[in-house]
Amino acid sequence: MGLTYTKSFLSAHIIRPSDIYLFNRTKAKLEQAQKEFFVQNIFTDAEDYISLADIIIIAVKPQDSTALYPLIKKYLTPNQLVLSVMAGVKLATISEALGIKKILRAMPNLPSQIGLGMTAFTASEEVSKQELLTIQNLLSTTGRVVYFEEESRIDATTAVSGSGPAYVFFLMNVMMKAAKEIGFSDSEAELLVWQTFNGAVQLQNKSNLSCNEWIEKVSSKGGTTEAAFKVFHQTAIEQHLTEGIKAAFSRAVELSGS
Repeated sequence: MGLTYTKSFLSAHIIRPSDIYLFNRTKAKLEQAQKEFFVQNIFTDAEDYISLADIIIIAVKPQDSTALYPLIKKYLTPNQLVLSVMAGVKLATISEALGIKKILRAMPNLPSQIGLGMTAFTASEEVSKQELLTIQNLLSTTGRVVYFEEESRIDATTAVSGSGPAYVFFLMNVMMKAAKEIGFSDSEAELLVWQTFNGAVQLQNKSNLSCNEWIEKVSSKGGTTEAAFKVFHQTAIEQHLTEGIKAAFSRAVELSGS
């Protein structure tokens, strides 16, 4: 996500390459950023350049955070904003580990890489409205953004939009598999399913109709869509998908220690 944000901020022309400082233990990733985005301020060690930043973005795996905290803590100042995109790591945990109060927590999803992401974020009470707006503008370069006052909503977002792309890919895969079983080649099945998903999403975006209303428009009494939905209802697909999302939410809560 660190490189995704670098690309998005620069593409939106809201930050100059000279204003970005990248810290990563993997030199190859830094060299990639330097080559692709012309970012010159790259570091493999935490140094006092960290104190010069207005916003610190922590984009590491949650299990790596305990090793990162002591490296950067001594360079942080009370007025800096720390934005975490670590799944399951609570605001209080970060604040206690770093000894500062202005903490924000965001949950982006995979399509953020192409500017079509869905990001939810929250913040500690010490973050001002102007600072919230600044962070929202930055996150908006990767897609749509929603702010929640309650931190618990971030765990719920993880289960819906965070894991959501995987659910969509799962459904696409099922449809492609079924298409091949009724006679289509791999490439034909992929084309039929990919364009169907793309078209359906765009159709929904350009209308005020609900999903159920669109289902009714596609369906006709005694037709093919009705035949498919009879099987869907018999096998309780909707119930199973709902239970799966709830299981993802329970796991997100468990990981965050809520």
